[in-house]
Amino acid sequence: MNGRDANGGGVWREMHGKGGPGHTIIGDVRACYGLYSPQLGDCRDIFVYLPPGYAGGGGPYPVIYMQDGQNLFDQAIAYAGEWRVDETLESLAAEGVEAIVVGVANGGARRLEEYNAYAGQGGAYLDFLVDTVKPLIDQSFRTRPERGATGILGSSMGGLIALHAFFSRPLVFGRAGALSHWMWIAGRIDPGQVCGFVAGSEYAPGRLYLDIGDRECVDASLTGLALAPERLVADTRRLRDALLAKGYAEGRDFKYLEIAGGGHGEGDWAARLAAVFRFLLGAG
Repeated sequence: MNGRDANGGGVWREMHGKGGPGHTIIGDVRACYGLYSPQLGDCRDIFVYLPPGYAGGGGPYPVIYMQDGQNLFDQAIAYAGEWRVDETLESLAAEGVEAIVVGVANGGARRLEEYNAYAGQGGAYLDFLVDTVKPLIDQSFRTRPERGATGILGSSMGGLIALHAFFSRPLVFGRAGALSHWMWIAGRIDPGQVCGFVAGSEYAPGRLYLDIGDRECVDASLTGLALAPERLVADTRRLRDALLAKGYAEGRDFKYLEIAGGGHGEGDWAARLAAVFRFLLGAG
């Protein structure tokens, strides 16, 4: 198998290497290798986790779309560690928290561009999710396609585009989560742009999750900036306040956390993923 379907995608298979040495996938995780994106002009691998009840005819299920699909389910293909999405949701199923999760592989070196809707390809990436990926998922699996059951979740720049999707595609996404939300790239994006976008957007009902770790910092080699954790927390509080000003209420439809000892990596995000899923799916 060469990793790409002859028809440009749409064929679902077990993920490569499932159950083999070094692979960490559990549960039912499938992949569509090489799905063509007319919006981005390339091909992407799409990974889908199906909850335990799916095989027995359960559903339809809510769907959460996630960025950085390579890092979600399998340590063997992750480039920066694994989120352990499959392990987390297999455990949460015992609490009745079940969802389909769709992981979209990022574009590698193009990642920062495609997750930046302010000075990059973020709009084209969201068009790909909405016009190509979501119709395929809704046709292929037993989903609840309505906005109230459709969420988007990511970390860092993936969280930036998730929050942007909630406000820029309000007919599609009714839930969004941004872990370690990122808004610091010199000359490209800054907190003022992000907070201004939120303030100027129409209020949309739904659920929003936002957090930041108190040990995160900006890598100047990547962003052109060097900012201390205290600055990142202060700027994220500014974003929190913009969301509260729009009418979202903590404990009702909004959850904001400052993570004590929280850093900026897959291990940090995996550790708090269960709580994120509980909140976004209305279970906590």
